[in-house]
Amino acid sequence: MSSTTAIDERSAAITAKKTDANGTVGGKGKGTLSKAIRYVILIFFMAVVLMPVYVLIITSFKGAGDADPSRTWFLPTEWDTANWVRAWDALKDGLVRSLMLVIPSSIISAMLGSANGFVLSRWRFPGANIVFTLILFGMFIPYQAVMIPMMRIVVNSQIGFGIHTLILMHIIYGIPITTLIFRNYYESVPKDLIEAARIDGAGMLRTYFSVVLPISIPSFVVVLIWQFTSAWNDFLFALFFGGGAQHGPVTLALNELAHGSIMADYGGSMAGALIASVPTLIVYIALGKYFVGGMMAGSVKG
Repeated sequence: MSSTTAIDERSAAITAKKTDANGTVGGKGKGTLSKAIRYVILIFFMAVVLMPVYVLIITSFKGAGDADPSRTWFLPTEWDTANWVRAWDALKDGLVRSLMLVIPSSIISAMLGSANGFVLSRWRFPGANIVFTLILFGMFIPYQAVMIPMMRIVVNSQIGFGIHTLILMHIIYGIPITTLIFRNYYESVPKDLIEAARIDGAGMLRTYFSVVLPISIPSFVVVLIWQFTSAWNDFLFALFFGGGAQHGPVTLALNELAHGSIMADYGGSMAGALIASVPTLIVYIALGKYFVGGMMAGSVKG
């Protein structure tokens, strides 16, 4: 009796494994097919995304006669590193100037956005919502709309053109988005933490520096990545206020490399584009996992 019952239970377990959620046999096969279809779709879109990268890489190793649009998808007949040497010589000074631009502009705009976000979220004052709305309004003004007024301000103030002017531009234009990110993050900070600091006698600055700032690392990572990428890839501000390819960031040097000769330098341009993209790629690889976590940290409130 007991052995018969054990056999029946074992048969039922085997049947249950072969039965899908709807009670039909073959669910495992259907699941495998569905998974295979998903992988095929993902591989297709991955191939579409990576096609430009493939063209960049193979063209950067092609010689002048081989880097022709008619041979875009073909591998080089002879792999040549001269394009990389020429691109590095043309871009190395611009890379240094870009680092001089993005580091201070990212850090300063992040600090200002953090201070603004804290005051607007946890240390409210009359009209705080109006001030926040006006700050956010700056996010929706396109660069092109303010280029002429900003040019007149720079000329009339006689501060000159160059990296120092670009730092100022990116700090100003970065305040709206950094303020929004930090304000949303600080809205998720427990009120009891701020109240406890006040009860202990901490003022606004002491609360900010001793309590709030140490727990703001996730938002700082998000803001720094955002500002770093925005300033590094900027071309419009650099074109107007950078002072030319000899004094501006790497984007101007890359443009000069691509259009500096009578014939289009496809190989040098592709190699230069890859070299110019390395810093942002390193930042995303090193801090990418913190970027998503920082964005989600302040997404519940705000």
